[in-house]
Amino acid sequence: MEQGEAAVTHPHAQEPDRPSPDRTGVWLIGARGSVATTAVAGCAAVTAGLRPATGMVTETPPFAEAGLPALSSLVFGGHDTAACPLGKRAELLAEGGVLPHGLPSALHTELAAADQEIRTGGPLPGDTRGDEELIAAFAADITSFTRRHALGRTVVVNVASTEPVPEPGSTRLPASSLYAAAAVEAGCSYVNFTPSTGIRTAALADAATARGLPYAGRDGKTGQTLLRSVLAPMFVQRALAVRAWSGSNLLGGGDGAALADPAAAAAKNAGKERVLADILGGAPEGEVHIDDVPALGDWKTAWDHIAFDGFLGTRMVLQTTWQGCDSALAAPLVLDLARLVARAHEAGLTGPLPELAFYFKDPDPGAPASLADQYAALLTLAARLGESR
Repeated sequence: MEQGEAAVTHPHAQEPDRPSPDRTGVWLIGARGSVATTAVAGCAAVTAGLRPATGMVTETPPFAEAGLPALSSLVFGGHDTAACPLGKRAELLAEGGVLPHGLPSALHTELAAADQEIRTGGPLPGDTRGDEELIAAFAADITSFTRRHALGRTVVVNVASTEPVPEPGSTRLPASSLYAAAAVEAGCSYVNFTPSTGIRTAALADAATARGLPYAGRDGKTGQTLLRSVLAPMFVQRALAVRAWSGSNLLGGGDGAALADPAAAAAKNAGKERVLADILGGAPEGEVHIDDVPALGDWKTAWDHIAFDGFLGTRMVLQTTWQGCDSALAAPLVLDLARLVARAHEAGLTGPLPELAFYFKDPDPGAPASLADQYAALLTLAARLGESR
């Protein structure tokens, strides 16, 4: 895939040696995927007043004084191994009902500008470069993006497909960790919206903290696990004994294809299981099954079957069905996280941000497990950011 090096003209562009604290870069790993495309298109649509900011928590009143970067100040770029341009990807999403009809053509300029800032990721098959060479190349791409657009700071957000858990004894970093290391080398804060390893190695976490960089993750909480984090506390608070909690997911698109790999599915399910274990005090019987159904595209159906005991051992069942579009659920969270972590970086926060557990299946250590407690922690962070202005 050929990539031009010319900078894209931006209405607020400044000379590279005069960075503006009012402009923030969002560097997406998996930048041509469904979630990234929906996030870029959604940001442009909300900024232009074409669509409301539905699903964006950071656009609600409690965050008005937190000093978050404006949506209009975000500049997008990223890495991907796919060649399909963002504009074409957006058209396909519109055909599938993910984006409103006509939106891709209305946002052609914005999508084209972001697409020009996407660089080839990796490692690709046959790439003979070692980890250090790949990290240096990825970091150079990010640094060039930040300088050419005179950005005050850039946050790297991983929205790529789930990768399998690394084999024990592997001498190579997984791709997600190569990108996380590149973010640290480029002096950027980092968000892992996937179940992949990312920055969750001792060496990378220590390096980020040493450089004064905040980071958050992992695995965005968009559907089935979001509901679990609401329902599980209910059983605990009402002293109802959960005997078993089983689930099933039907999904297509890139996620479905990636999770058809049992190793990748295992990495995904680990976060789902952790939520229940943390809230209920132990993992109940039951598993989550993931089935790839290509015909569903970006749409997903999730079922849960909860067997529980009531007073005098009376056996009862709760069943739930969640049907939604993962990209449309995830994109506003990606924009929220980019703004929050960028602001945390500006405010001088470093290391893991457990206050952002509201957004993740597998949040950073020290975070509460229930959604209500996570939301309270998020509001506390918003207040803290506001006070630091």
